[in-house]
Order: sequence, then C-alpha cells, then structure tokens
Amino acid sequence: MSAHSTAIGVSSKRGTWGGGNEPLKASYGKLMMWFFLLSDIFTFAAFLISYLSIRLGYPAYNGPADSFVGSNEYWPVPELVFEAVPFLHGFHAPLVFVGIMTFILISSSVTMVLAVEAGHRNDRNDVVKWMLWTMVGGITFLSCQAWEWNHFIHGTDAGSIMTYVNSLSREVTETVFGANLVVNEYGPPAFAQLFFFITGFHGFHVTIGVVLLFLAFYQAAVGVYDRRGHYEMIEKIGLYWHFVDLVWVFVFTLFYLI
Repeated sequence: MSAHSTAIGVSSKRGTWGGGNEPLKASYGKLMMWFFLLSDIFTFAAFLISYLSIRLGYPAYNGPADSFVGSNEYWPVPELVFEAVPFLHGFHAPLVFVGIMTFILISSSVTMVLAVEAGHRNDRNDVVKWMLWTMVGGITFLSCQAWEWNHFIHGTDAGSIMTYVNSLSREVTETVFGANLVVNEYGPPAFAQLFFFITGFHGFHVTIGVVLLFLAFYQAAVGVYDRRGHYEMIEKIGLYWHFVDLVWVFVFTLFYLI
C-alpha cells in the first residue's frame, strides 16, 4: 500500500474527508440541503438585522400600558398589539396566541425527530404516523398565522388617529383601523411592512415545508422508501423543518419580545 493511500485511510478514520463520494459521511443530498440552509440563514439574518436597525431608529413607548395608542412617533409595544385570542372578542391576553403558535411549531419539531428516528429503524408505520402529526402541526401553525394576519389587517374597534401621506401625496389625518403597507393603526408604517414581510417570508417557508412533508408522507405510506432500502429523504426534510422552526424562535424573540 502506498504512503498516499495510507494517509487517506488514517485521515478517514479520524473523521476527515479522504476524497470519497461522501465527505464527512454525508450523502450528496444531505450536503446540498446543508448548503441551501446555509444560504437561507444569510437571507433571514439580513432581514432580521434590517428589522433591528429600523426598530432602533424609533423611540420606545414609555407610557402606561392602558394608555397606549398607535403613533408614528414611537415604535409600538408588541404585547399591546398582539393580545387578541380567537373566539374571545374583547379578551386581552398579551402574546398568548403567539405563544400557542410557537408551541405548536416547536412540537412539530419533536414529531419530526420521531419520524427520522423511525426511518433509521426502517419502521414504515411509525414514519407515516409521525409525519402525519408533523404535517398537522405545520398546517395548524399556518392557520393560526392566517388568523393573526387577518386580525392585524382589520385592527381594533376603536382604531387610532394617524397622520400619513395618501396615494395622492397629500397629508391626511383620520382614524385608521388595522394595518397595511401604507398606514398602520398601531404605529409607524415600517412596523406593518416588516411584520408582513418577515412573518410572510417565514410562512412561505413553512408552506413549502408542509408540501415536502406531504410528499414524503405519501411516498412512505406507499412503500417507496422501503423499496429504496432507506429513509434518507425523511432525514433531509427533517433538516429543513428544524431550520424553519429555529428561524421562528429568532423571529418570535426579535419581533414579539423586543
């Protein structure tokens, strides 16, 4: 055996890539998924850093909570904006609904882990079961987000008196209900713009994830992975799903808590 071959063998035993088809024992598919997730990390990081930069450009509201009203002069307080709960009109529960959404999404990561573990055991029934629960978690999260968007767009019963520039470039002062990309009952228009863009971009990722989950669920149910002899696709989709859940933790922290 040549010295070069011996060196490759030693380096491979130490866990470094020896020039084979699977660097660090990762298949091509998993390696490409990691590359994609790395690029997506940069994208989300840019959006969240932009949010922080704009957020720090506005003063915080320092008055009592029961006197809070929307104003272009200061950044709104998230727990005073996101305080509604479905089917409980007039009931104020700051960030409770958003907390429930977060719990549902994080729980779906647990079921995804169980699906991957079942795939390692080649247990088709368990893979199908846990993939189904993961899909249910993703769809429930998206449904909750749709309700939250709807409430944010329609606003409160009282509204807020805001001054803004309309589509005719005229300054208008009127009572505003809800939020859109031009005017925002809760505060500066940038708050609504960032809310729709960042949570919408994340929701788009969740939607893609649910589609991937369904495809993998169907293929597992009809025995595609059994015929292949492995369940690696479940693991690759699991990487994507965990990434989506992790990003939401940062979105939740920066957008709703700061």
